[in-house]
Amino acid sequence: MTADARETTGAATEWLGAGEMRAWRSFIDGSQRLMDVLNRELEAGHDLSLAEYRILVMLSESPDGSLRMSDLADGVLSSRSRLTHQIRRMEAEGMVERSQCVEDGRGVLAVITDEGRRRLAEAAPTHLAGVRNYMIDLLSKPEMRVLAEVFEKVDEAIGDRAVS
Repeated sequence: MTADARETTGAATEWLGAGEMRAWRSFIDGSQRLMDVLNRELEAGHDLSLAEYRILVMLSESPDGSLRMSDLADGVLSSRSRLTHQIRRMEAEGMVERSQCVEDGRGVLAVITDEGRRRLAEAAPTHLAGVRNYMIDLLSKPEMRVLAEVFEKVDEAIGDRAVS
């Protein structure tokens, strides 16, 4: 940022130092590229988006293969309206079904289908290879611990405020 731009924004702004800027921009660029390449590989190889993959993983990890839509939205860090549209598309492709929650009758469950399980099993090796190739295998064990600790702190600090 130029000195002129700094002057026009006010004195109260605490600008990032060189090291802070390097860390921030590296995170932005690297994380965006990582998500883009993982999404492209899933789309190209399995006609499945990274968002759909995450939904299928969460559903497959639940004991009965179902989650309340509100819990699923929280788990995939999505708004409820965005998740509803995503589930509608996945339902049209036979990967999930929606049903009423028997506990209260008001809640809606997303349920993974056999087709969803098949698609997830088919896509998992591609996704895991990408995660290993583009991140895990590039880091030492201490770097992975630091990365986990850093983003656990970020997640804890932001909490539910990031999703609307």
